[in-house]
Amino acid sequence: MLSKNKIKFIHSLQLKKFRDESGFFIAEGSKLIHDLAGSFNCELLVYTKLKEEDVLSIMAQERILTDEAGLCKVSAQKTPEGVLAIFQKPEPVVPSKEELKKQLCLALDDIQNPGNLGTIIRIADWFGIRHIFCSPSTADAYGPKTVQATMGALARVHVHYVDLATFLSEWNTINQGADFPIYGTFLSGSNIYLEKLSPNGIILMGNEGQGISPAIGKYITHKLRIPNFPENVPTSESLNVAVATAIVCSEFRRRSL
Repeated sequence: MLSKNKIKFIHSLQLKKFRDESGFFIAEGSKLIHDLAGSFNCELLVYTKLKEEDVLSIMAQERILTDEAGLCKVSAQKTPEGVLAIFQKPEPVVPSKEELKKQLCLALDDIQNPGNLGTIIRIADWFGIRHIFCSPSTADAYGPKTVQATMGALARVHVHYVDLATFLSEWNTINQGADFPIYGTFLSGSNIYLEKLSPNGIILMGNEGQGISPAIGKYITHKLRIPNFPENVPTSESLNVAVATAIVCSEFRRRSL
């Protein structure tokens, strides 16, 4: 049975402050929870009788069987999926610079929408990108809406929150833009389909409304543009940032085939 204290604790994890303080986050739905359970420690599993068999194989510190009314009290979803889990946030695994030099990574400058962030994490997973570096003002990767949007990709993609200006500046100093290019998307950039693209480096994506900020944009070594078709015909002002990320990542990976 769900106690008042347990309900209060689960509710508190809707807020970033308490997620940071406790080191826990929420996930809902059998498939998502199974995906995450292979990578994160499960502290608590709350489920209805209907989902009991679905969660038998999940190792959890504590299990609570409840009814639909009880699950509705703690679920953040309009239509609860019958099972909710509390997972422990992982310790950040920051790769060495030598390791990063060999990889293609993403960097996010002030992405605000949790759904966009979750989708970008899912896109990174699809294209084999294992590290995403986010500005501190970017949405929380462990917020409920973000976690749900990742569809389990959070188990395979490492999300780091860093001072992007310092992070990118260090790369420019070390590499002088040659060995580890930093790409960014701009309306004034070069056509991505005509540019030479490196199999390694950083792809920087900017805020939904403002794009890449000038303070961060100055570290970009290669400005790219996703052309509209036909190019001389008026179209939408811009693409959704998650859609743009998918297009850019797809083209980078296509070149490496």
